[in-house]
Amino acid sequence: MHWVAGMLGAAVLAMAPSGDYLTPETAPDGVRLLAPPPAPGGARAAMDRRIHQETRALENTPRWRLAADDVNSETFDHYACAIGVQLTPERAPALARLLDRAGSGDIVGPAKDHWGTRRPYLTAPGPTCQPQTEHLAANPDYPSGHTANGWMEALLLAELFPDRATEILARGRAYGQSRVICRVHTVSAVEAGYVAGAAATAVLHGQAEFRRDLEAARAELAHVRADAPPADTARCRAEARALAHPAY
Repeated sequence: MHWVAGMLGAAVLAMAPSGDYLTPETAPDGVRLLAPPPAPGGARAAMDRRIHQETRALENTPRWRLAADDVNSETFDHYACAIGVQLTPERAPALARLLDRAGSGDIVGPAKDHWGTRRPYLTAPGPTCQPQTEHLAANPDYPSGHTANGWMEALLLAELFPDRATEILARGRAYGQSRVICRVHTVSAVEAGYVAGAAATAVLHGQAEFRRDLEAARAELAHVRADAPPADTARCRAEARALAHPAY
């Protein structure tokens, strides 16, 4: 079976051009699509501040550590338990290419630049599970790009693994919540990220090139999934414990 999957992946790599599926010309306008960030002094802004303060209680807990892992882990790693198998770009090159090209940056980036909201830890200092670099501070809070891409990945994986859709989508929601628990995004920014990710996914399905690559990934997985090793049991148990309680 491996040689069949390898041939499918090689064909996709040979046929598909490089670059993201969405471009500034084809991506939806994030400024028009998304609701504006909370107005200073309003109820939504107050909710964001309250939850940001409450997340201090999660520092150094299993959920905090999972949020930190979500910052740096690859898609195949943080969705492994939800999918049930451990994939790699080498095992599933067509799927890896699909996810790599399916970015939401052309929706999120202009919206971030337009509103320029500050990250919550800059106005309410405290620990974060992600290093507080100059680059992070200069990158606006609203909307959350990690959340947008994570939710897009969850939607695509749920389509390709329909029998695991509930687990995958729940993990995608938790991935966005990790940005709040990490204390680098407000709840409002994460909620806007879900919308941006869903919008990008919808537009992708209107592109023939994307649909072709999606079907190549589906064909690849029909062979690869049966032979892939199961997700690490100990890691999945730890992840389940970390996600067992409401994030906020």
